[in-house]
Amino acid sequence: MSEEPSAEPGAGPDAEGQPRSVRVDGMAGLAPTPERLALRRLAAAMRSITTRLVTTTADPAELAEAAEQLEVISESLARLPVGQGYEGFSEAANAGAALLAMAESRDEDDPERFAFFDHSPILGLANPLSPPMRMDYDPADPTVLWGRATFGPAYEGPPGCVHGGYVAAIFDELLGATQSLSGTQGMTAHLEVDYRSPTPLGQELVLRGWLDGTEDRKIWARATLHAGDRLCAEATALFLAFRPGAFEAMLDARDND
Repeated sequence: MSEEPSAEPGAGPDAEGQPRSVRVDGMAGLAPTPERLALRRLAAAMRSITTRLVTTTADPAELAEAAEQLEVISESLARLPVGQGYEGFSEAANAGAALLAMAESRDEDDPERFAFFDHSPILGLANPLSPPMRMDYDPADPTVLWGRATFGPAYEGPPGCVHGGYVAAIFDELLGATQSLSGTQGMTAHLEVDYRSPTPLGQELVLRGWLDGTEDRKIWARATLHAGDRLCAEATALFLAFRPGAFEAMLDARDND
């Protein structure tokens, strides 16, 4: 395997003209503003609560007391302002030229230009549902992305192992970012996962994704997932690039919902 990758800020083609992932560059350049750090802190606290909830052996009285405390917190959060605090989609499969153009339409000094990535259910540090996964470039090959994640007990399927549905989801996210290295972006049309061995909880998992070809609107990508030296799963995916105007129509539909 390659050494730990390191990303460079920015987005768009690199010095050799190779397209880059807007998602990877966007997250790397997302400013740690007080609001951003507070959202991430709150999400981390909620992840901790979830972990403790699924591992507790407390008695009914202790559980009832904890539930009452959480209900107070929930009511407190319900009184806070509600709305869409960011533009775009948090899924990496959609993170290509259209999202880059959207971000660039905002002030370059706006620290929240790429905030939508921080709300991804797989990647987002501000989303308590995410493990979260970190992604970066392979320093030896700009058409390859690495992903790293550790799943806690809340993601358990077989005893001591990650639920297969979450394995598929993390592949979809990594491959969605990988296909944007083709220079366009699209939606997942087909995802196939081969489970080679159990995927352990509580251990860092390393994913590697690369482009596997393009044809007209079709983009193929592949990926592997390892726990140490052991291959846990591998995946192939087909993405269909957006037709002109399709992505903008999706944004309009969401904003007018």
